[in-house]
Amino acid sequence: MKTILVIEDHAGIRELVQEYLEAQGYKVLTANNGKQGLYTARYETPHLILLDIMMPEMDGYTFIRNYRKESEVPIILITAKLEEVDKVVGLELGADDYITKPFGMAELLARVRAVLRRSEQTKQNTVLTVGDLSMDKSAHWVKLAGQKVELTPSEFLLLSIFMQYPGRVFRRIDLLEHLQEDLTGEIGSERTIDVHIRNIRAKLELESSKPKYIQTVFGVGYRLGEG
Repeated sequence: MKTILVIEDHAGIRELVQEYLEAQGYKVLTANNGKQGLYTARYETPHLILLDIMMPEMDGYTFIRNYRKESEVPIILITAKLEEVDKVVGLELGADDYITKPFGMAELLARVRAVLRRSEQTKQNTVLTVGDLSMDKSAHWVKLAGQKVELTPSEFLLLSIFMQYPGRVFRRIDLLEHLQEDLTGEIGSERTIDVHIRNIRAKLELESSKPKYIQTVFGVGYRLGEG
């Protein structure tokens, strides 16, 4: 049984989400602020976290900054903010997806299933090597010149796509479809891919402005070089 941690200060939303997800067969833990949520996440090891942004004591952004130092558990932001910049900030900090209030339970469930599925895909028993970059999809690690690189589940999945087809150019829309497979409707944007690519580069490149690994093919998309 998968465990989901819901960190939300609005009791009505928190209880509604808990009741619905439990009815779908998930074990659900809850916290009413970021500080309590961080404690629960550290000691209960959930498979996925649903995280509100605006909360007392510790907001969602601060939670991600702290939690991403120690865990790659996927995070879906729950946000009432409509500005794209707020969503981009969350993705840059390490969130894997977002859902905007008000939202329907069917959409929430679709996002939960998709993010959990992506997380599971990274555990397939496959070792990939391109130049001095290596990945074990089963053990869920990436190493660059023998040094471990920490990636979020979405970053890991994107890099695995590139490493399976080194040199192949992927359009942003193709990469977006990989991240959002099995979801319906217009969810996310190609801007999401740019944010994830920038995050990956920051972790792999000595000079992110002159990338050796994830290379931009202007007017087309991205490809993996061999460093």
